[in-house]
Amino acid sequence: MSDAYVVGDPDGLSPLLVELRDTIARELHAQVALRGERIELADLPEVSYQVTMQVERALRLKDQGRRSGRGRSPWPARASSTGVSSARRTSAGR
Repeated sequence: MSDAYVVGDPDGLSPLLVELRDTIARELHAQVALRGERIELADLPEVSYQVTMQVERALRLKDQGRRSGRGRSPWPARASSTGVSSARRTSAGR
């Protein structure tokens, strides 16, 4: 990873890819924190599902903003300070 990426330079990524990267990073960070700093192999389907849901949400909000013409941010204010989803945990990891 380049230093430019660490300090926030999008490395020539489109705005959409920057948003997707940030969405995925936030969700993965939340999942690692939720699971005690370790994601078990059995948890990967649930983690993947949660990441997919956050990406879908970001794309949907981006599309709504584009259609409304307001160009609003796809990141509305959230009730929690972390702004991440909480995972559903089952014995099957899904």
